[in-house]
Amino acid sequence: MKSDFSKPLFSIQSESDFNQLAIETFQFQAAKNQVYSRFVEALRIDRDKVNEVSRIPFLPVEFFKSHAVKSGEYEPQIIFSSSGTTGMIQSRHLVKEIGLYEESFLNGFNFFYGDISQYTILALLPSYLEREGSSLIYMVDELIKRSGQALSGYFLHNHQDLYTTLQKLQAEKQKVILIGVTYALLDFIEKYEIHFPDLIVMETGGMKGKRKEIIRSELHEMLCGGFGIASVHSEYGMTELLSQAYSKGDGIFQCPPWMKVTTRDVNDPLSYLEYGRTGGINIIDLANRYSCSFISTQDLGKVHPDGSFEIAGRFDNSDIRGCNLLVQ
Repeated sequence: MKSDFSKPLFSIQSESDFNQLAIETFQFQAAKNQVYSRFVEALRIDRDKVNEVSRIPFLPVEFFKSHAVKSGEYEPQIIFSSSGTTGMIQSRHLVKEIGLYEESFLNGFNFFYGDISQYTILALLPSYLEREGSSLIYMVDELIKRSGQALSGYFLHNHQDLYTTLQKLQAEKQKVILIGVTYALLDFIEKYEIHFPDLIVMETGGMKGKRKEIIRSELHEMLCGGFGIASVHSEYGMTELLSQAYSKGDGIFQCPPWMKVTTRDVNDPLSYLEYGRTGGINIIDLANRYSCSFISTQDLGKVHPDGSFEIAGRFDNSDIRGCNLLVQ
């Protein structure tokens, strides 16, 4: 089912289109989202005077842990939750229209990779499958279904089956995407080595406490060697977002037309940085129509002049300053 908001959202063709919809979305959310409205007021920003994207404030992502971040009154069709160890507070994304999420990730996949029906989708995501509420699993479920390929599917810890499937698909010259959580991909190549140059290996990031964290370049070198590929693709998504950015190598991510990344000064969250300087990652995700489209994350990175970006790491502190602007 298509959302009423999908036509303008997925018809963006220029920066002017994006900016116009971003301002309209800000005005809507600043009026209809109680959490964001109070945040804007606490910053002493007159929402009626915000007529440029550069003046839109970004809500710290931590509010998704402590508040119901909703624009308007509705019962969510689904609630996505973040992963976390026992005792950690999870982020919760209250999704009004699951169809809008589906349109976003399907349009995003098509934008970067083309027709999903041309691919066999293999998923090695044990830590995500073993919990409920994962937006990534919801997306991969749908990609597997939309691929329509008999061998598309999940592999939990059955690495032998995955190895056999990859060999079969390579022999048949099929287009294959293997989506995997980082530690599981490393576990696989420790037991099996395959030379499959046309395979797209897409890592979703994170060791999930299973392995020691390593730098991206070392990780990608290991994966390239283990799978016999020239580069590793990556997916950048969050529980709090309904869109994804993708990297086709070297950790350089690109956004779909309805998503944009900027950077802020780590010591002054309301000051934005020029291209090439490392700072806190701010994200505009216009698919977040009914939650909040303007989010300051805990990630550190830098943005390039063409709008692409890199992730350098995360803040050491668990909560970004600025959360105390809203009375709990």
